Amino acid sequence: MDHMAIADRRQLRRKLGFWRIAALLLLVVIGFVSYRLLAGDKTGAAAPHVARVNISGMITDDRELVERLEKIADSNEAKALIVSISSPGGTTYGGERLYQAIRKVAAKKPVVSDIRTLAASAGYMIATAGDEIIAGESSITGSIGVIFQYPQVDEVMKKIGVSLEEIKSSPLKAEPSPFHPASDDAKAMIRSMIMDSYGWFVDLVAERRKLPRDEVLKLADGTIFTGRQALNVKLIDKLGGDDDIRDYLASRGISRDLPIVEWKDSDSSSSFWFAHALAGLFRYMGITMPIAPDALEGWGPSKLFLDGLVSVWQVGNG
Repeated sequence: MDHMAIADRRQLRRKLGFWRIAALLLLVVIGFVSYRLLAGDKTGAAAPHVARVNISGMITDDRELVERLEKIADSNEAKALIVSISSPGGTTYGGERLYQAIRKVAAKKPVVSDIRTLAASAGYMIATAGDEIIAGESSITGSIGVIFQYPQVDEVMKKIGVSLEEIKSSPLKAEPSPFHPASDDAKAMIRSMIMDSYGWFVDLVAERRKLPRDEVLKLADGTIFTGRQALNVKLIDKLGGDDDIRDYLASRGISRDLPIVEWKDSDSSSSFWFAHALAGLFRYMGITMPIAPDALEGWGPSKLFLDGLVSVWQVGNG
């Protein structure tokens, strides 16, 4: 084969490779655009539906979730809301923000709180925002209370020969400190703050569950309850699952034929979809990605810090 034939074949191979890659990229773009259009059915559906929002893991000040709930409240096509909760709790402020956002939805359409495996502390706080609370017989809920924790490293510092000197404008500035035991005044200050937040939580439960405050105080000692126990003390309305949720919504005039559509964080879901699409494209082309798209998930909302007063059920802590 002469040099001209070899050169022509190489040029043809390059052209074929270019158009193959261009066609694959076009398919990815078309798929991405189609996904974004279909995502409208999940985050602002054009057809009547029942919206569902999942709240799981540690509860914090989640602005995106609050905004999503506000969109559901304003959506003419979202006829009702199911809030599915699987959370041990979190910050009291984070729970308060979500509680208020859910109540704004409830002012316009029926809301059901769906307690799954666990909805304790701030998780239960959020559940009380629903018009109806439904839980499984073995679900865990309750743990009404507030906690403030801080580490103590002064003994460790003494062992390694390190000391900390400080000059403060007043004795309660920057208290409690991890570098020395809290004074009685510091403990009193923190306890006052905790009890104020605790009183707000108790009042909220009493109001939403239509229970006497004295009765709620008996339940608000940090005790956790199974779904069956919670029903007996009126912390929830019913034991059941999806069929019971549908029954309640039907009693509020919501058709059983309406589809349940999960409203997700569209930005994160679309970005991961695109990453997976690119990964598939690279695999097709024989290119190995050094980092899998799933590896990015560790840098998402789960990497959070808890700050301030906390309402959380902690297994194994005394």
